Amino acid sequence: MKIAVGSDMKTHVTGVVVDELRRQGHEVAVFGALVETPAMWSKVALEVAEMVVRGEFDQAVLFCWTGTGISLAANKVKGIRAALCHDAETARGARKWNDANILAMSLRSVSEYVAIEILDAWLETSPSIDEEDVACLKFLADAEAAR
Repeated sequence: MKIAVGSDMKTHVTGVVVDELRRQGHEVAVFGALVETPAMWSKVALEVAEMVVRGEFDQAVLFCWTGTGISLAANKVKGIRAALCHDAETARGARKWNDANILAMSLRSVSEYVAIEILDAWLETSPSIDEEDVACLKFLADAEAAR
């Protein structure tokens, strides 16, 4: 899978996640502070989200201090469903019920071990094919299209 990883800060956790994705055999490209600093979280989020929507990447992982700003900014891009995840169960639910395509994590509150747990849960979970879940996503897409 082709995965973009972006952050406004380069930290030990961002490095661990990039290394883990590559270890698992994914094609990884890095953005923002993982390439050069300074990097604005809003710019990183929009750049990566637009590439995911265009199909240049299958999914993305984004980081900022709280994870909130980068997820909010990514969600400004039509077709993006970025989910801020602080644990593996939230990541599993975001993929299963929301078909989230961008994983956002907090650099402040997620350790390297928790980040790997979150990443593994995210990658091993597929979107639900349950009628009710599919209907919810269709309703959301229709509402987005009408805006």
